[in-house]
Amino acid sequence: MRKEIFSQNEYHTPEHAPRYLLDRLMIDSRLVFMSLFGKIILRTRREALHGIYDTQHWIDSSHEIFTNIERCGGRFHITGLDHVRNSRGPVIILSNHMSTLETMIFPGIIQPIKDVTFIVKDELVRHWAFGAVMRSRQPIVLSRSNPREDFQIVMNQGFELLQKGISIIVFPQSTRMIHFQPSEFNTLGSKLASRAGVQIIPVAIKTDFWGNGKFTGYLGPLDRRKPIHFAFGEPMFISGNGKEEHRIVIDFIQEHLARWTSDKS
Repeated sequence: MRKEIFSQNEYHTPEHAPRYLLDRLMIDSRLVFMSLFGKIILRTRREALHGIYDTQHWIDSSHEIFTNIERCGGRFHITGLDHVRNSRGPVIILSNHMSTLETMIFPGIIQPIKDVTFIVKDELVRHWAFGAVMRSRQPIVLSRSNPREDFQIVMNQGFELLQKGISIIVFPQSTRMIHFQPSEFNTLGSKLASRAGVQIIPVAIKTDFWGNGKFTGYLGPLDRRKPIHFAFGEPMFISGNGKEEHRIVIDFIQEHLARWTSDKS
């Protein structure tokens, strides 16, 4: 088992976490973080194209981005990690999707505990900057243009990955949304979990610290007033048609988002 970066059930950025001096001097703009982020992306792309970007590289680069976010004023609050550790075998992680941040940070949190990959849109594996790294992680790739075909891809490839012991991160909203829309939260991940007989783990995230950019969603502004939240819920097996478990996941996300939104601290 790989050494976990977050070894406790919770992690909270220290109140007086160190900051990059240049970030402060740049009057809390996004420039310092984006320059650091860009260097990581170009380096990992090069490593992936040369076939040397392995699982440990994925964990390390994710944690490097995590550290840079903290050093540029981000405050993380991560809870429920024991639910991931105590789940049985491979699982399906069901999370709302708010920004680029969770895509970059999930590997550093989950991969040291369980081998994991994503369900992604085909445009991500074709992206000039992120594509090589994402392809190296053997994701499930969907076109989003043919729902019936996408369903079969998930059921077949997802089942094979789970049989190999690889967990899967699913964003049932399909795209990033600042405001959670339960009607857009599909049941694809739950159906796969039911077929494979594995547990699902609900995850609520609030990552609007890193906004979506006007021209590209990956280079949006940073809002240091907004804490970053990841909450992992209890693992569940799917029973019957899965409607009850789907409701529990949605309620879990909504309750946490409501609590975090009302918390002014």
